[in-house]
Amino acid sequence: MNFVSVSCSLADLVGADVVAAAARARAFLTGGDLVALERLGTEPVEFYPVAWQRRLQSLLPQAGQTVVAPLVTSRDGGGTRAFQTATKKAAAPLSGLGYFRVGEDGRLYIISKSEHYHASLGHSFPGYELVARARALGIPNATHNNTRGAITRRLEEELLRAAGGTLDRVLNLETGSLAAETAVKLALARFYRHEPTGTEPVYQGRTPVFLVVGDDDGAVSGNYHGTTIFAQTMRGLWPELLGRGDAWRVHAVRPNSVADLAAAFRQYESSPFKIAAFFHEIVMMNYGARRLTKEFLQAAYRLCAEHDVPTVVDEIQSCMWYDGLFLFRQYGLEPAMVVIGKGFPGGEYPASRILFQSRLDGLPQFGSLVTNGQEELASLAYLVTMRWMTANGAVVDEAGRRLEAGFRQLAAEFPDTISAVEGHGHLLGLRFPDLAHGRQFCERMNQQGFDISVQSYKADCPPVALTKLPCIADAALIDFTLAKMREALTQ
Repeated sequence: MNFVSVSCSLADLVGADVVAAAARARAFLTGGDLVALERLGTEPVEFYPVAWQRRLQSLLPQAGQTVVAPLVTSRDGGGTRAFQTATKKAAAPLSGLGYFRVGEDGRLYIISKSEHYHASLGHSFPGYELVARARALGIPNATHNNTRGAITRRLEEELLRAAGGTLDRVLNLETGSLAAETAVKLALARFYRHEPTGTEPVYQGRTPVFLVVGDDDGAVSGNYHGTTIFAQTMRGLWPELLGRGDAWRVHAVRPNSVADLAAAFRQYESSPFKIAAFFHEIVMMNYGARRLTKEFLQAAYRLCAEHDVPTVVDEIQSCMWYDGLFLFRQYGLEPAMVVIGKGFPGGEYPASRILFQSRLDGLPQFGSLVTNGQEELASLAYLVTMRWMTANGAVVDEAGRRLEAGFRQLAAEFPDTISAVEGHGHLLGLRFPDLAHGRQFCERMNQQGFDISVQSYKADCPPVALTKLPCIADAALIDFTLAKMREALTQ
């Protein structure tokens, strides 16, 4: 299992014409040497040098140990009660490299959840040196919605090409929550006018029903599509707000239940109702890493196509962790909308996108935008990550299979402790018979330097210890992780 070497320059990624123009502009503004500036944009950078990989592997035996003097004057900050309670200052980062982080306590940690699922290439990935070079050329990150830069426009084209199918529109936003909320808006625009002077929506007068994937009991709490109010109502929060009036409804189907899907369409595909959209993830990391099957999703997409229901795949969790950049492509799906973020910018910037079909392009410019949505350097971070992953997708999938096979071997060895293995590839979870077993396992792993926690913030969530190793995880890290898990389970 060897990663493919990737070396390219800024000009290779964004175009020689863009780099040359930026160099001319920078030379004029600063009086600098034009030749030197052009060289900055044309010299290649090696994205993941072998020496860098070997350095990471050499540090594995020290995971969990104190490797530097700790920070002794750690401040409390001014967070909310909930944030203060959850904060673990000891593990907060002082520095990071690859799949490691050194915490304020001076210990070496393995980022087993990729820093809550978004550091897809770990810390300080060498390929992001191209972002620093773009900054040295004076390419600004801050821009305006009416002056989307050349890099951002190139990224839009590259995303649509990579996604394939009938997707032909992109909106650039900042967080996954805003991208998911935009999907809601695009669906609602078929029922309600966005502005008083707008044209009459095709389904005006009918009550929109948002179909989501819920929990095993059929309640809505299993899904997670962000933290905006609307998205929170889709998973059961603000229950009194959703219950007042009948402007919209939310209906849940159980994971992988085709019967529930059929019943929902029978119930809501007639007046006064209409299914507004079907929202789903593929690996439900906020519900114990439950994986939706191809059979279930393909059945859902057939029903949606028959009834003019837009399909929304929320790939905030799964994008970039699989060959082809999008997991929906491996499922053979053609969604109407795709929500992406997290893994694409690799933790360098908050930058989400929604890709969608032009038939849904019904919002005015101010219907869904943010001031920082068009950031040029954030778009460049996307392109760096995409270039490396395009070359190494097959290797990453191989690593995911190795990891998943190891998890299943552990389940076979410890059947009284591990109830099931959830997830797919790098997005995995070990399910325990109860929360106590899960917490005990995670405590032992934490002692060995692994950032793993059992999912327990939902009262009805399965007790699952979640992991999401970064895409740069190699055989050495995977085997080391499995060995430490076996040791913890034996104890």
